[in-house]
Amino acid sequence: MLWRKFSGEPIDLPIINAVESAIKRETARGFKLKVCIGTDSQVKGHETEFATVIVFLREGHGGFMYIHNEKSRQQYTIKERMLVEVAKSIEIAYELCNLFTTYDVDMEVHADINTNPQFKSNDALREAMGYILGMGFAFKAKPEAFASSSCANKVVN
Repeated sequence: MLWRKFSGEPIDLPIINAVESAIKRETARGFKLKVCIGTDSQVKGHETEFATVIVFLREGHGGFMYIHNEKSRQQYTIKERMLVEVAKSIEIAYELCNLFTTYDVDMEVHADINTNPQFKSNDALREAMGYILGMGFAFKAKPEAFASSSCANKVVN
């Protein structure tokens, strides 16, 4: 899985090693960190592109993120696509959660799903929330889910 920084610079380490070194570097600088993981997608013709982000927030001092993009030619209903986004976020959250526990870093999984029933994405809210909370992760949906709805949204090609 290829990851990059917002600048476009590739991350050559396995993501678990890159995240651990970021945590060590930022805590050594005295920052209290929080990590938010989210995925967004866009359908373009016959392809769906997904962008998953790991957003590091330095309490009171901005943040930075790592990005992974991938494309799929599979066709999804809106509900399926929302749940695939959540699954991609959970996959990376699960891979990294022991690190966050070890270094006492709070982590949330953000879902690009609207809490307003008037929006189509809301159909997936109950399943997504159950999936994320069932895995033991903190959960945020729109409008609080900035990792998916703002950060990942900006880097979906």
